[in-house]
Amino acid sequence: MIHFTLNGEPQALALDPATPLLWVLRDHLGLIGTKYGCGEGACGACVVRLDGEPVKSCSTPLSAVEGRSVQTIEGLSPDGRHPLQLAWVLEEAPQCGYCQSGQIMTAAALLAQHPRPTDAQIDAAMSGVLCRCGSYARIRRAIHRAATPEVQGG
Repeated sequence: MIHFTLNGEPQALALDPATPLLWVLRDHLGLIGTKYGCGEGACGACVVRLDGEPVKSCSTPLSAVEGRSVQTIEGLSPDGRHPLQLAWVLEEAPQCGYCQSGQIMTAAALLAQHPRPTDAQIDAAMSGVLCRCGSYARIRRAIHRAATPEVQGG
């Protein structure tokens, strides 16, 4: 039995400890906001936060979350109104949207460490999440907007 906290709720799962966290979230717990991209931990579409740090869930075994806290895009905000989610919409960051949950979860970890990040900090933190549509400039603007609550509304 693997015990952990998921989006603030305790979990106890009797699954193969080697199962990638991504498939536990999607197939066993029905949380489909975390996306499958490459399956090798190279693209970042599957990023979730583990004890606040961004991890690639496709290459994180279930055993690694024992006694720890996992946050998915569904747990970021119950109503989709987290400052990052609002900024993403206002800056029109998504194109196809496939990488967006990984982008937002990585950005959330960045803002937790650096509430007012520089462009260099944003670029370094976000470099592990690929965007095939190339909306990196809008993503950077959205992160800056989310870090500046007084300008979130427009």
